[in-house]
Amino acid sequence: MFDFLKKENTKHHKPKFGLKELLHYVGPGLLVTVGFIDPGNWASNIAAGSDYGYKLLWMVTLSTIMLIILQHNVAHLGIVTGDCLAEAAHKHLKPWLSKIVLSTAVLAAVSTAMAEILGAAIALNLLFRIPVKLASVLILALILWMLFTNSYQKLEKWIIGFVSIIGLSFIYELSLVNVDWNQAVRGWTTVEFPKGSMLIIMSVLGAVVMPHNLFLHSEIIQSRQWNLEDESIQKLQLKYEFADTLLSMIIGWAINSAMIILAATTFFSKGEHVSELGQAAQMLKPLVGQGASIIFAVALLFSGIASTTTAGMAGGSIFAGMFGEPYDPDDPHTRFGVTWILVIAAFIIFLIRDPFKGLVYSQMLLSVQLPVTVFLQIYLTSSESVMGKYKNGLRDKILLVAIGVILTILNIMLFIAAGKG
Repeated sequence: MFDFLKKENTKHHKPKFGLKELLHYVGPGLLVTVGFIDPGNWASNIAAGSDYGYKLLWMVTLSTIMLIILQHNVAHLGIVTGDCLAEAAHKHLKPWLSKIVLSTAVLAAVSTAMAEILGAAIALNLLFRIPVKLASVLILALILWMLFTNSYQKLEKWIIGFVSIIGLSFIYELSLVNVDWNQAVRGWTTVEFPKGSMLIIMSVLGAVVMPHNLFLHSEIIQSRQWNLEDESIQKLQLKYEFADTLLSMIIGWAINSAMIILAATTFFSKGEHVSELGQAAQMLKPLVGQGASIIFAVALLFSGIASTTTAGMAGGSIFAGMFGEPYDPDDPHTRFGVTWILVIAAFIIFLIRDPFKGLVYSQMLLSVQLPVTVFLQIYLTSSESVMGKYKNGLRDKILLVAIGVILTILNIMLFIAAGKG
């Protein structure tokens, strides 16, 4: 599908770096944004706000900065080479090594999809009292229909609409409460480690940088590749990509911050501890009214649907990449990868008794796989044989490695802490 888009637009498109042209490039970053405002992030953010008020807002800022750097870097891989992360791994790693690396990424995609289907199912249960397992099947059917009957352009519009609904929902929620903006600003700009907060701090960070998003961004950015031969146009594409990534990540930062602020102004101020999404929705009723509870559940539903859709796309991209192919819904490898990753993810929900523990275990698996994807990305984008003159410079390489090491250490700590819990 993406190869067709490139051929169609390569010869005649001569972009100029301006607002009108920029709007044509907005989209890939927003698809990535839904991955870090998914149900797993909701749980972490609500726990952060209900337990520590505004004090952990700085962690949203730090994790978003890390995410911008990593997503910007992996998007460059797609723009410069015309390959997604999975295709590049297939081309530039030894066959046995690429199969192992990409197999772990497929498992991470299954884990991600499971958590996101579960989040959407919990939302359906809150809104319509549909049993979670039945709701999971309904969500699975909806996502498969969306992925196989809509073009990439239509899916992009769907996702942008979903993100808009989520953002507007939290604007409405915040309008119902009295936010202490002085405390919020202090929380964003002051690094604090309240007693007992390390597990939640690691959870917030671990839920923002996710393996499947790195594969996804490098894939979908290819739909904007109009000319790989003309260097001046390629440079403009790199600028457009950064603008799209920066704008999209700022939107994600705002929504994640709004979750913490909402929890701080409602639950923390009343001394209420919240550890589950369903509990949060129910507790909002007596605090800010029935309407707020419903809006919360609706936003959670759209978050789950949007993030499951992008998880399916990422899974299909990874599986197709194992065969050196791009994501293409009409190709058997892509269809097989998307279908079975989502089906297995939904099936796992039937095997777990405690939905909250299911979310925890899914995060543990992501914690194990994340360093593999991050250092794969750094290896490829630092290679001259892969990136040519656009390879990472020494400063960029040091920064990326430092982020990779920090993420690895924190995710290992989160894995150990979740295992003890």
